[in-house]
Amino acid sequence: MYIPNSQPAATELLPTMYDLPSEDPEEPGLPDEFHDFQPELLRLTCCPPNYPNDRVFTASDLNLYYDSNHLNWYKRPDWFVVLGVPKFYQKRELRLSYVMWQELISPLVVVELISPGTEDEDLGITRSQPHKPPTKWQVYERILKVPYYVVFDRYNEDRLRVYQLVGDRYREQILIQPRFWISELELGLGLWFGSYNGCDRQWLRWYDAEGNWIATPAERAEAERFAKESAMQETEQERIAKESAQQQAEQERIAKESAQQQVEQERIAKESAMQEAEQERIAKESAQQQLALLAQQLRAMGINPDEL
Repeated sequence: MYIPNSQPAATELLPTMYDLPSEDPEEPGLPDEFHDFQPELLRLTCCPPNYPNDRVFTASDLNLYYDSNHLNWYKRPDWFVVLGVPKFYQKRELRLSYVMWQELISPLVVVELISPGTEDEDLGITRSQPHKPPTKWQVYERILKVPYYVVFDRYNEDRLRVYQLVGDRYREQILIQPRFWISELELGLGLWFGSYNGCDRQWLRWYDAEGNWIATPAERAEAERFAKESAMQETEQERIAKESAQQQAEQERIAKESAQQQVEQERIAKESAMQEAEQERIAKESAQQQLALLAQQLRAMGINPDEL
């Protein structure tokens, strides 16, 4: 029988999740659960109405190679989207990486999810070192010229920053609300508070021109199921209402027939009474006629009937 190891003494302090994060100080930015769920939500809700699905490529944590002179130099965005390239590599297989000198089209939007070890580089504070690869900021701004660079900091009150390429430099956009419209996609990117994968928090997701959040396939399936159940309930209610109306009509028909039968019975009873009265009148007249005849016969015989 399996016997679990004895638990440490209650007074012994062991490190928690916050002391032992996925991020390695020697290799910052390694994914935690949030780095799995948030890019997935972005992928599921990025449905540009102006591009066919097979001409939109999204990726998360995929090596993006940008310099044909330095084949080992790459960046690994937490999430990015490219318009106008096949969804699959050479239209037939999943990509192992995104290689700029083959694809020739830069991402339209890059999203970085700040981790404790990557904040300075994500926000362009880190400076490049001689004979070292350029920083993330330099690659997105000056080499790839990504039009929209989005930074989401869940450690700092879920702060959303959007940088747009103006000329050859990024300019941070002033957000009155945590939303930003991207006309090339005909979609907007904003913060939504809700439950995703059972976790209630602020999430970054896409919305449409009417301001409605783009539904995930699971949400659409649930909405369709709910609509179907509502339609079935409505149909059932209509059926019940129809049956109720039919029953009421039948009851009214029966009541009407009963009233007609009662009227008919009353008519028959009235006619029967009239017939009985007529018969009594006839019988009375017949009796009177017989008495008159008898009186007449008695008088003919010299007998006064009145004296009898």
